Amino acid sequence: MDALAFLDTASKAKRLPVYVLAGDEDFLKRRCRDAIIALALGKGGDADFAVSSYAGDKLDFSTVGNDLDTPSFMAPVRVVIVEQADPFVSEHRETLERYVAAPSKVGVLILDVKTFPETTKLAKALPDAAKLACKAFEYPKQKERLLDWCVKWAKGGHGKKLSRDAAEVLVELVGSSMGLLDMELAKLATAAGANAEITADDVNRLVSQTGKANVFHILDAIGEGKPAKAFDLLGRLLDAGDAPQEVLGALRAQLRKLANIGRLISQGQSLGPAMDAAGIPNWPVARQAAERQVRHLGRARLTQLTDWLVEIDFGLKGGSPLPPRAQLELLLAKLARPRQ
Repeated sequence: MDALAFLDTASKAKRLPVYVLAGDEDFLKRRCRDAIIALALGKGGDADFAVSSYAGDKLDFSTVGNDLDTPSFMAPVRVVIVEQADPFVSEHRETLERYVAAPSKVGVLILDVKTFPETTKLAKALPDAAKLACKAFEYPKQKERLLDWCVKWAKGGHGKKLSRDAAEVLVELVGSSMGLLDMELAKLATAAGANAEITADDVNRLVSQTGKANVFHILDAIGEGKPAKAFDLLGRLLDAGDAPQEVLGALRAQLRKLANIGRLISQGQSLGPAMDAAGIPNWPVARQAAERQVRHLGRARLTQLTDWLVEIDFGLKGGSPLPPRAQLELLLAKLARPRQ
């Protein structure tokens, strides 16, 4: 079951004896865990006395089983959480299968795992409502769902209206991590104060200190013909401790879009539709910046971008004798020099 769908109906759901939180999105796992605890304990339950948590790397099932079978005097049931439970599930799979067939009536077990193949007997023994898929959004494939979630969570989680344009700016600057997006939304909601809405200008102004945002400003400076500013921003990022691979990752995302724009233009498409197809956000600041970058680079460099990215990716993985900083500066020099 999709975790977001579960969260929408959790307050009215039937309590189950076993839940599996599977996936790589920790923010979703935390929210599902909190919802399960609230469902299990009810309004009067005291989580301090009724919830236990264990690390799953070196854990005997007897410890978990004894806890699950011990009634809680402060709540209807006892909730037992096994964190990072992949090794626990692998080692005690048969025991877990037997437990699922005859679970404790006074306990709720939550297994937090990265993967939970549906082909196993354990997975088949659990109902869909017990298996919650806590997966990160695939960006840009699931961009629209991610934007919908941002708008919905800004209102439901932080009490502020978030415009669609603002959501696009936020995702462009922060990425698809729901945890990071939640942190930025919390900051934006606080800064908005009495204002009911968070605008695109608010996001662009207040989320400018993140590493990805600074990379965006590096390319913006290049498009504006300001190489000194671009090199200064790169130096600040690296001096602040940002890993060269992380900086390249953020650069790569935009440069690939620009390369796609160049390819589509060479095939006869006009700039606007080419930007649509390449995934450039449909808000004025992003569109204007991308247009400046395309015009600055010119057709010749746009066709070389993919090769340059392959070259520096290989170099940063050990294929070049140059230090990582020098490799990034060399790439920036190719991008920043005036168009010939």
